[in-house]
Amino acid sequence: MSPQLSYTPTLLVKKLSACCLGALLLGAMPATVAAAEQTRPSLTGKPYSPPSDLDTSLPRDYANDLPDLGDIAQTVLTPQDEQRIADQIMREVYISDQVLQDPEITDYLQALGNKLAAASPDKRQTFSFFVVNDNSINAFAMPGGVIGVHTGLFIAANNESELASVLGHEIGHVTQRHLARILASQKYDTFKNIATTALALLVARSNPQLATGAMVTASASTLQRQLDYTREHEREADRVGLAILDNAGFDVRAMPSFFTTMQRGTRFVEGSAPSFLRTHPLTAERIADVSNRVQNLSYKQSKDSLDFYLARAKIRAGIGLPQTAIDEFEDNIRERRFNSEAAEHYGLAYAFLRKNDVKNSAQQLQWLKANAAPHPNIETLAATIEVSNRQLAKAQEIYVQAMQKYPMHRALVYGYADTYIDSRQPDKAIKLVNDKLRLFPKDAHFYELLAKAYTMKGQVLLKHQAQAEAYFRQYDVNRAVEQMELASKAKDGNFYERSIVEARLKELRRRQGIEKELRG
Repeated sequence: MSPQLSYTPTLLVKKLSACCLGALLLGAMPATVAAAEQTRPSLTGKPYSPPSDLDTSLPRDYANDLPDLGDIAQTVLTPQDEQRIADQIMREVYISDQVLQDPEITDYLQALGNKLAAASPDKRQTFSFFVVNDNSINAFAMPGGVIGVHTGLFIAANNESELASVLGHEIGHVTQRHLARILASQKYDTFKNIATTALALLVARSNPQLATGAMVTASASTLQRQLDYTREHEREADRVGLAILDNAGFDVRAMPSFFTTMQRGTRFVEGSAPSFLRTHPLTAERIADVSNRVQNLSYKQSKDSLDFYLARAKIRAGIGLPQTAIDEFEDNIRERRFNSEAAEHYGLAYAFLRKNDVKNSAQQLQWLKANAAPHPNIETLAATIEVSNRQLAKAQEIYVQAMQKYPMHRALVYGYADTYIDSRQPDKAIKLVNDKLRLFPKDAHFYELLAKAYTMKGQVLLKHQAQAEAYFRQYDVNRAVEQMELASKAKDGNFYERSIVEARLKELRRRQGIEKELRG
């Protein structure tokens, strides 16, 4: 079956704080995709490519407001250091049960982040986004352009421009290298100290009360105060984020509007403020500054994408008890309280699936087929309903037709391969995955699917080889080496396959040695 949403609204730090996460030092919002992955698919099934006529430079008034960073940022944390830390972070992201493993929601966020990053002032910086299964309103940026976004932020955002405004702000923190500048001022000048500091900061930012119990160090709160963004950092990120929002074609009015909404909603109880406001304190001066700048920008009407509303509805469908979600969607539809009627029916269908009510879910699908615009997410829903009915052959028919229209939609490929494995057709699963690997060479889950299929066939060498490649793409070189060593010791496999394994094992060991040397 295709990966489903897992809704356990506990903090990501409960998982990550037990590990050496590297450095979670920038406290705010999204993105890390390498330059080779700039063709990451959008939810429409088409790769995202920045328009050639997009003005990605900062407007003159923004540029004049930003300081000359000089070399101070690189005296502590070089781009190479940041990338190594980013790899450590992503390794923990892959194994964390608090990270939402839903390819449709993740791909939507990545596509949105890519669009904003393409409009940022730093074309060398790469970004990677992931979604944290946490209902608090928060997002945070980390070294190497890794950006996490809480599910609560999706829910709080009334439109796509509001979500984009927060992401733009976080991208601003990254491109202005605020983390490195803070580290320079605090003289945290070794990789080891940066990693330790980052881990404490992650806990302190996410939950100050958890910091004392979860961390051995007692200085998390102190580090939080030392490494919080200054007012100038926040103003700078606001200005850069606003320019990014404008260049990317979103409604710039969304930034002051969303900030004001969050501030107004929590002004009476200080402890109830969203996590984003605690790590990025909002002041009337900041809101006024952004509002004034918006007045000098031309108005752009930005139409929200259906992708945004479907992703948001899918998240809402997984929160709380299934019946509570069902009641909310049904009330909204009955009272016509929505921005997208299709999204409400889509969310309702998934809420029914959570309750194992396949019949009512199928009724919502029928409405979508009759009234909504064609969309790959709806095709994934249709196939998922058939899988829930154990009608694997019908699900496969849906997948075949849908993939002809949306060949880059990962959720369809995942689900299709799963039906072959569930119906014990490993050869078909292997062929499908190998065909798609040409489009997604860095996708770890494709190799995990191969490992399952080879296990079913009893092909030991290929099973361990595929699992090794999955671990490698999850930034876990040590486990990749372990699996490739098992592949090299397997008794099956032909001369060609064994030669590939031996060559790959040498390369992985070389990378493992580099990592050990860097860690001292």
